[in-house]
Amino acid sequence: QVQLVESGGGLVQAGGSLRLTCAASGRTIRDYAMGWFRQAPGKEREFVAAVDWSGQTGYTNSVKGRFTISRDNAKNTMDLQMNSLKPEDTALYYCAARDGFSLQSASSTYNWWGQGTQVTVSS
Repeated sequence: QVQLVESGGGLVQAGGSLRLTCAASGRTIRDYAMGWFRQAPGKEREFVAAVDWSGQTGYTNSVKGRFTISRDNAKNTMDLQMNSLKPEDTALYYCAARDGFSLQSASSTYNWWGQGTQVTVSS
């Protein structure tokens, strides 16, 4: 069992930056693929970014060039650096881990989830 806790959310003006961190406990995340998802009010949860066990990354088109996902296996953490934030990035952001090596964007493939951290971008 893996426990995930997100932190780093907050209120920021458009064009600003935030860094989200996902701290894992219970198991090492070294062999797991990890991902970030978000859910805005009235919308379905959507994929944001993922990183596999080797460090290979993938992003949804709307955040490419603005967001960077990274992992630190020694610290059992994963980060999401978010730059040039837009009001449409406002959402509850979740980190997730899957018991597999490959990158996946489908939320159904992830086994463990955090409780989420709120990101609000004002215009």
